[in-house]
Amino acid sequence: MTRGSSTSQRQKAPAANPGGKLLSEELAEIIHQAVRDNRSYLMEHESKEILEGAGIATTGYLVARSEDEALALCEKIGFPVVMKIVSPDVVHKSDAGGVRLNLQSADEVRKAYRGMMDTFKYQHIEGITIQRMAAPGIEAIIGVTRDPSFGPLIMFGLGGVFVEVLRDVSFRILPITEKDAAEMIEEIRGSDILKGYRGRPVDLQSLQQLLLKISRLIEENPEIHELDLNPLFLYSEGYIAVDARMFVREPAHTETTATGAKNLHDFFYPKSIAVIGASDVKGKLGYNVFCNLVSHGYPGKLYPINPGKETVMGVRAYKSIRDVPDPVDLAIVIVPAKAAEAAIEDCCTKGVRFVVVEAAGFAESGKEGKEAQARIEAVIRKHGCRVLGPNCSGVINTHHNMVQSIGLLGDLKKGNVGMVAQAGVYAAGILTGLSNVLDFGIVATIGNKMDINETDILEYLSDDDHISVIVMYMEDIRSGKRFVDVASRAALRKPVIVLKSGRTEAGKKAVSSHTASLAGDDEVNNAAFRQSGVIRARDNEHLFALTRAFSKQPIPKGNGVMVITYTGSLGVAATDMLYLSGMRLAELEPYFQQRLKNALPDYASVGNPIDCSFSMTPEQVKKLIEIGVESNDVQSFIVVIQGEILGSFVDVMKSIDYKDKPVACVVACKEFMIHDVVKMEQAGFPVYSTAEMAAEVLGQMYAYGVRRQSAMTDSIARHLTKDTLSVDNMPVRLRLINPKDIGLWTDFVNSCSPKSLWLRFLSPFSATPERAQRFCNVNPEDEVALVAEARTGDQHKFLGIARLIKNKRREGEAEYAIIISDPWQNKSLGITLSEQCIELAKKEGYKTIRAETLQENYAMIRIFRRCAFNFDGKDENMVSMTLNLS
Repeated sequence: MTRGSSTSQRQKAPAANPGGKLLSEELAEIIHQAVRDNRSYLMEHESKEILEGAGIATTGYLVARSEDEALALCEKIGFPVVMKIVSPDVVHKSDAGGVRLNLQSADEVRKAYRGMMDTFKYQHIEGITIQRMAAPGIEAIIGVTRDPSFGPLIMFGLGGVFVEVLRDVSFRILPITEKDAAEMIEEIRGSDILKGYRGRPVDLQSLQQLLLKISRLIEENPEIHELDLNPLFLYSEGYIAVDARMFVREPAHTETTATGAKNLHDFFYPKSIAVIGASDVKGKLGYNVFCNLVSHGYPGKLYPINPGKETVMGVRAYKSIRDVPDPVDLAIVIVPAKAAEAAIEDCCTKGVRFVVVEAAGFAESGKEGKEAQARIEAVIRKHGCRVLGPNCSGVINTHHNMVQSIGLLGDLKKGNVGMVAQAGVYAAGILTGLSNVLDFGIVATIGNKMDINETDILEYLSDDDHISVIVMYMEDIRSGKRFVDVASRAALRKPVIVLKSGRTEAGKKAVSSHTASLAGDDEVNNAAFRQSGVIRARDNEHLFALTRAFSKQPIPKGNGVMVITYTGSLGVAATDMLYLSGMRLAELEPYFQQRLKNALPDYASVGNPIDCSFSMTPEQVKKLIEIGVESNDVQSFIVVIQGEILGSFVDVMKSIDYKDKPVACVVACKEFMIHDVVKMEQAGFPVYSTAEMAAEVLGQMYAYGVRRQSAMTDSIARHLTKDTLSVDNMPVRLRLINPKDIGLWTDFVNSCSPKSLWLRFLSPFSATPERAQRFCNVNPEDEVALVAEARTGDQHKFLGIARLIKNKRREGEAEYAIIISDPWQNKSLGITLSEQCIELAKKEGYKTIRAETLQENYAMIRIFRRCAFNFDGKDENMVSMTLNLS
């Protein structure tokens, strides 16, 4: 008896189940039945049946129950063939001798059949699968495993030595998007092989779709615990899964929805604080906490709780928090663990919404401590109270003059850096050590994170307008899927930089699948950080090198860098790292090169890097930078300064208008000139000991900006209609403009009549390279540019362009402009583009759209009236109109 699918070669994936889900009910039942039977994995033919049902191409399978049937099937499909044992008792078939490859004749088939039956005579054998030998292709692997915190992960890599020895694989948290799939393929070191290095390129589009189908298969069937497609052969057209293995189990219960960061504002900005354990005895932790609140000028009400005192530091004390007559927003508990339990219950009874437990002696200290912490958790769940800690050092908010630290701290400047740290001692050391060069806004220490955790605080900091960069020191991540979701949204608003300890593993548990063996903790963390747009720091030095730059300097808008140095060797060092970091030396136009030459002595190098030699002066550097900022190709600066003259540069560097282009300074052996380094840092310029670090930091800033801009653009694009429109019988697609459209934009401008350009730009207008860069490289924070694109065969052209530009002087207002090429005017395209832009403006939260045009631009005025704009008035030869969206 035979059963199974016919074998296939180099095929595109077959059509998937036409229903709403990938798998039919019949195929899904194979998985459910295996779980009910307490089987931990599916046999290969079952796995392939499921994959093919999901539209994933495999070599197929035919199952033979006898030697003669095996031979008949081989002759039916043709030689060479592959034979594999079918047994629920054999997981690793190749290792156990259950696979025979490249069988060329009937004799070889009979010999292989008998050999396998003898090898597995003590196992339950259901038959032997017969498959046609797959044509050679590029060998790859795709797999799925599950992480206790992050849930299901997908892995991709090249097979053979690339995965076995080099571990050249990439991971993502499921589910994935098309962009995730493309990035996974691009990330592996062997990606050039897939693009055709020394051979034909593989079908990358088909591979991306395969990754997306696997993602959907796992999402719809949570019983699939692990999966391996290994090997997977990739071809110039399509792919084929040669071997497939699935491990199944009862799906784990979904995690309880976290309380999250909702209503944490009063946690960070409380109007009243009670300190349970406050003391006026120096040396006690209760003294330190209360003294910090008093000495830093906390603006709210303070209630020291100490049964043995009438007052603490001149403030009336209470025996219990229950005795406080007023409402209390937040309580700090700094008493021994045994007393802390009762104190927390009193807080909950009192109705205190937030409790910071700075006391130690809980889960970090052993069995009794864990039991005590569990009792506290039960209390706060009952009352709905939120708790930070225990075993933490509280929160510092310089914008609220609130310092809860158990260590005495001096004056703190109000800053824009938010920091989350697990250990209070770590945070205190960083805060003290970097106070001269970095200004913190909010610092939160989470300790045992019994309730409020790193993700809650990250979510809040992403919405706090005082904070422009978020720094996190993490030892572990709880609720990984929620972290990825929150971090993805946070990284769209501001940089999130993480130092995650635990990069190495002392050992590995036995795992079932190949994928699971490759998915170590660090690989999973890296995948989570990449997927969410988080920047991962190598160590503390790297963490705060990045933080100082992100908190003080703007994001580079391009990757061209001008390097100014007093020594060529450091210029070369900067150059090497720039190119390794995705940056490059800016190419200055001849006009600027001549100006540079005029600003330098004859013996100086006018190229880039600019080597001023030891004659470098502050005034000279100022001239060079002022020339550089005018170049479109220069988007950031590295200035290498002699340490002994650094102090003379501070005021001059402050006086320069950098036109929103970042600058990083380099001072070799800066620790010996720390006084002047601090001055430069306080002036807003990060100073690094090596040119390599400065170059790397600029590269990571630029990469963050590119990713953020891309993510924001994708977010906006999701609101666009996906339908192809018909304008005058021409199929037209609406999409956002991008930097690759310079050629199309130039052709469009050249196709417009001088009159149309005059009506749009109010002056003579032509398509210069500089303008093409400006109009195609759009920052989605400030502007949305929508194009109407027509395609005829392989030819593309723009028919119209509309722009919404944020009015930075009036919140919630956008300025609107549109231009249609002459042949497509008066054909409803202007109205279609305008209506889509209006919908985008609503989605982006704009309240008003304002438009101006010449009184003679009758066609444009008709479009605005059709879109319900209101006439505001005339000013000389201009007409002003407004659309209220609220």
